[in-house]
Amino acid sequence: MQAGKAVSRRYRNRRIGEFLKELDLTEGRSTGVPKILRVMKANNSPEPIFETDDERSYFLIRLPIHTGFLIDEVTAVEGDPDVTDQVGTKQGLGKEQVDLLQTCVEEAPITRLMNVVGRSNRTKFRAAVLNPLLNSGLIEMTQPDSPRSPTQKYRLTALGKQILAKNKG
Repeated sequence: MQAGKAVSRRYRNRRIGEFLKELDLTEGRSTGVPKILRVMKANNSPEPIFETDDERSYFLIRLPIHTGFLIDEVTAVEGDPDVTDQVGTKQGLGKEQVDLLQTCVEEAPITRLMNVVGRSNRTKFRAAVLNPLLNSGLIEMTQPDSPRSPTQKYRLTALGKQILAKNKG
């Protein structure tokens, strides 16, 4: 996969593939990975990270964010017209994310973070608000080896502190 050569020999469910193709969600077989690798290399993005299990029952491709977007584009502050109630807009961080960054100056458990932004569904909160901040390196877990630990807390990283300081100044 990392070489950009994907050869599919056996299909688990041909009907799903045909259905996705009819919906124009796929264009064919084995064309996406080479295109991803080519485009990411062309814009100097970090290389994608491929993950799978020993049985190769799934694969996951992580597309790391280009570092130029981490510092230059994440520049919203609370009260700024560019901050919206939506999460992760192209103008910068959403209001919820800015509130979480400010809360994570001190270590905080997930329940406190959810209360800060008024969310009650833990799964949706993780997917929409928390994981994007973790994946972009703005916050980190205090116990990264035990992500679901009941004593897990979250804190600002050096990059997160830099972003907050830049926004205050």
